[in-house]
Amino acid sequence: MNYRLLIFIFCGLFGLALSLPSFSNISGPRVNLGLDLQGGLTMLLDVKTSEAIKSKYNSLATTLSYEAKSRKLLIRNITFSQDALRFKLLDKDKKPQVDELLKEIGGLSVSSENGEYSVSFTPQEKEQIAKNAMEQAIGTIRNRLDLFGLSEPSVTRQGKENILVALPGIKNAQEEQRAIDLISKSAHLQMMAVDEERAMRSSQMSEAEAKKYGDVLLPYAMGNGEKILLKAVPIIDGEMITDAKVSYDQNSQPVVAFSLDSRGAKLFGDFSGANIGKRMAIVLDGKVYSAPVIRERIGGGSGQISGNFTPEEASDLAIALRSGALSAPVEVIEKRSVGPSLGADSIKASMIALFSGFMLVLVFMIVYYHFAGVIAVGALLVNILLIIAIMALFGATLTLPGMAGIVLTVGMAVDANIIINERIRECLYSQKPIAQAIEEGYSNASRAIFDSNLTTIIAAILLYIYGTGAIKGFAITMVIGIVVSVVTAIIGTQGIYQALLKRIVKSNNRNFWFGIKG
Repeated sequence: MNYRLLIFIFCGLFGLALSLPSFSNISGPRVNLGLDLQGGLTMLLDVKTSEAIKSKYNSLATTLSYEAKSRKLLIRNITFSQDALRFKLLDKDKKPQVDELLKEIGGLSVSSENGEYSVSFTPQEKEQIAKNAMEQAIGTIRNRLDLFGLSEPSVTRQGKENILVALPGIKNAQEEQRAIDLISKSAHLQMMAVDEERAMRSSQMSEAEAKKYGDVLLPYAMGNGEKILLKAVPIIDGEMITDAKVSYDQNSQPVVAFSLDSRGAKLFGDFSGANIGKRMAIVLDGKVYSAPVIRERIGGGSGQISGNFTPEEASDLAIALRSGALSAPVEVIEKRSVGPSLGADSIKASMIALFSGFMLVLVFMIVYYHFAGVIAVGALLVNILLIIAIMALFGATLTLPGMAGIVLTVGMAVDANIIINERIRECLYSQKPIAQAIEEGYSNASRAIFDSNLTTIIAAILLYIYGTGAIKGFAITMVIGIVVSVVTAIIGTQGIYQALLKRIVKSNNRNFWFGIKG
């Protein structure tokens, strides 16, 4: 038995074993069906890029406060709004150092008078922040949905500030709401100092009065209406989080444990060491989850969030934190549920097309090429099984365009076999021996097959890189199908001919084997 035939047999068994779960109830890897085939949920999201600029001022305030302390620059009354950050320099002799610091940060428009600074982002920087917020939102939402466990969610940009999300397999209202909550959760974690001097007056203080002191009033996550007065400039921003996971406290209640990067760990350690006996609040998306008293310096750059979470809520929060905070909040402005009946109809129509095409090809090949046609049809069947098997192995999603790609691949796989058979026939018409005709037929046909398939693969790769959603599905099945067809058409069928060569030569019946007279 030659190695080509062994490869072909292995491919056939591999394809059969891994494609069976997709067609039956057998456990194993199976092809995931896309939104157009199994139904699900589509949502149109609006990204509030203007809020990203405000959030950036928040981060700028934290950076400025940290750098000023490390360079021993005395600045006070740091406040920020939607359009500017303001602070006061106490030592006016340090103005050159402050100007140098702001220049290092970059992208800023700075004005100062008598030590009063007003800092705003340049128009170009604002445009870049909005662009980055949009790109970050797409990446973050896609990461969250991948971690959530949904098969091949589609997250694509629509227009200037919208994102279209397609979630196949969402089957009930509970799953739908959970996915929406996960997508729209900003997951902006901050650690903020409690204003101990004025904290007792929090209940009588207004937002405007708090702002006058450089503070902010934030509600507790428990929703009891109580608020707490915090320093407006965060100690640590959520961008410093490197990991988050579900853990359990001493009462066996789920909490979310998080880790910080080296800079966050240093800020956390330095602040806790310098503020023993004071409180530090853990704030998530503008709500205070806890405000414990600092008992000792906290090193290691880790902490936890507790809030009477269910295990599911804790898991979703950990996913949101781990995948990164949304620099700009998103809002669901349109939501549509796609029923599975569309998928069932599409699958039925596509299977009819695939089966009909396969049967017509089978009849043509056998009638025109006789036994050579039977070999080609066997290779074609293995080709289809291998495509399904490889897609199942990698957990790929099959969409309606993907099924069209499979149907197209069937035609291209047959085309390769036709080229081979015609080259063999040409040699036989020239009265060459059968063994030589088969060898030269494959040699001559292989070059044309490789060249044509290579150009098609390049086009399919470009479709995948620059396409979205359905186009990617079509491109994936095309690439897999082309690679598999080369293996089955050139290696597999040649292995069969080599195994049968003695019988073919002995019978010398060219009509039976190749469908030609004489």
